[in-house]
Amino acid sequence: MALQRISLILIEPVAVFEFGVPIEVFGIDRTRDGLPRFDLRICAVEPGRPLATETTTGLTLTAPYGLDQVPGSDLVVVAATAITHGRSYPPEVLDAIRQAYASGSTIMSMCSGAFVLAAAGLLDGRECTTHWMFTELLQREYPQTRVNPGVLFVDSGQVITSAGTAAGIDASLHLVRRELGAAAATKIARRMVVPPQRDGGQQQYVPSPVPDCACDGFADLLDWAKERLDQPHTVATLAAQSHQSERTFARRFAAETGTTPHKWLTQQRVLAARELLETTDEPVERIAGLVGFNSAVVLRDHFRRITGVAPQAYRQQFSLRPHTTPAKVEQ
Repeated sequence: MALQRISLILIEPVAVFEFGVPIEVFGIDRTRDGLPRFDLRICAVEPGRPLATETTTGLTLTAPYGLDQVPGSDLVVVAATAITHGRSYPPEVLDAIRQAYASGSTIMSMCSGAFVLAAAGLLDGRECTTHWMFTELLQREYPQTRVNPGVLFVDSGQVITSAGTAAGIDASLHLVRRELGAAAATKIARRMVVPPQRDGGQQQYVPSPVPDCACDGFADLLDWAKERLDQPHTVATLAAQSHQSERTFARRFAAETGTTPHKWLTQQRVLAARELLETTDEPVERIAGLVGFNSAVVLRDHFRRITGVAPQAYRQQFSLRPHTTPAKVEQ
């Protein structure tokens, strides 16, 4: 497709950072770098009316164009906004998005803008994503969607959805790469001082691999096991600790926690490994033993599967330890 005329739709209240992402990628003249100049138009239901933003500063944004500018766009970007229930977004916006999609425009959402696309019906039967905090809500509110909580963006062809906040940069650069080539995306990324393509998905940013289990029947057992992750737990040892038969224990555990004992232990061990990677300088090999994995190889395998990145890459990204610069040696 051509990628020249772009419409950015704002819905009040506007998320400022996510609004700024398409402005930075598509709204700056980079013809001196050999890149095309995009025709970016900021649109809203009521052009010229200041729109409230999701800040505490009283900042407002004013869109100079109305939704009548959306038809004919190569790309329509839906900015992030507050999540509403019951599909209560402006009907004019939903109609404009549907018409643009029907005419062949590529539609891209920033963060919570995925909820707007879902309300317009564009995500029915389609894989998509949004901020990890809201993926479960998106799936629950729009059960016909297929929400992927672990990725930075989903490109399903004519529709692109991005995960939270800075993932809009990843999705935008991906679209530039897809339509204009890797060189163009790299030039824009270099000017923005960001990587042209990030490793892993957004699961590495989720505070916990799984939510805490709120089940009174197993609360004491789970606390006991988390304090002894370095020990070789099995269904048999856990069942014995809870004074149940293995069969009864496994059935009740799955019913109350939503997962198996093995999966729960693996997730908790990865969570413990993440904390050690963030707060200590312990080598990966030692961390593997401290959290109960047989070897560093096993830790790396489970860690990458759950977070999307290798342990060392995670440490470089999230370490809370001060980085020291080696002293210079006089020659």
